[in-house]
Amino acid sequence: MSMTTPPGWYRDPSAPHAERWWDGTAWTEHRRTPGTQQQELHQQQYRQQQPYAQSYPQSYGPAPTVPMPAAGGSGRAKAVALTTAAAVLVAAIVTGAVVLSKGDGDPGAATAPTDSVPAAPPSSSSESAPEPSADPGLVVDELNGITLPLLDGWVRPENVSDTDVVMTTPGTYDCPGDDGLCRHGTVLSRTVTANDEKSTAALARDDISDAADLAYDRNRVDERPFNGITSHRLVEQGPVAVAGRTGYFVRWRVRTEAGPGGYVQSMAFPSSVGSESLVMVRFVFDAGAEGPPLADMDRITKGIRPVGDEDTGGGVGSSIGPTQ
Repeated sequence: MSMTTPPGWYRDPSAPHAERWWDGTAWTEHRRTPGTQQQELHQQQYRQQQPYAQSYPQSYGPAPTVPMPAAGGSGRAKAVALTTAAAVLVAAIVTGAVVLSKGDGDPGAATAPTDSVPAAPPSSSSESAPEPSADPGLVVDELNGITLPLLDGWVRPENVSDTDVVMTTPGTYDCPGDDGLCRHGTVLSRTVTANDEKSTAALARDDISDAADLAYDRNRVDERPFNGITSHRLVEQGPVAVAGRTGYFVRWRVRTEAGPGGYVQSMAFPSSVGSESLVMVRFVFDAGAEGPPLADMDRITKGIRPVGDEDTGGGVGSSIGPTQ
């Protein structure tokens, strides 16, 4: 016994908006718009001509037995029986269509009709592409319009309360004086706003004392991490080219009551952005084996650039002489 999908009007696989006549074995060229009454007529004729069990695929077992009303029963009982039979028939048609649709034949000629569900379009991620990361070898000071090279042995500031700090040496250690944590090296950058002085030399000379006191004598929270400064001496001073501008630097060697002391440098130069306000860069390096190389002051100074200009750096006069 051949188990096939019964003839009828089904959705046209080549034109889903129309219906096409399936003759039980293949598609015909007869098409119509959905909603006409011809499908039911053809299917009724088919049911009169074929045994009821043929609408069930063999793999799903024999056709279910539908109880029929006894002779002489009421009209309501007959109506219930006919309704049940119709429901079973519809289920069989749908099941057969699904089974036949899994074949690998020609979809236009031998594939049984079925209502296909269009594949869902590929989903797009709601996450936008990440922004390009900053150059890991630079620290950007947007306020003063400069970038500073982040040398080996230096990191971006973390857990630092002073917003002027642009880089530090990694890690901390217990201060030798008052309780607290100290760092072996710090670089700060700020805009000069305290006075109207326009001379970079005068500004650097005035700033060096404050820089030394905050670093090695008494800090902003009135602590003395090194028990105070015992002496200082001038190591070097003079003009310096920073980011294509002429500036001035002053460097001190500071000795403290506790610990090895260190080096402090104040460097003033005009900004290359906005109103060209003067910028002050401070260096604080511990002395001794644990402190950063003193040459890093020179290397950082030579590597300072205006924001967006990688070619303009320190020029003539940027070299700082040897220190003791």
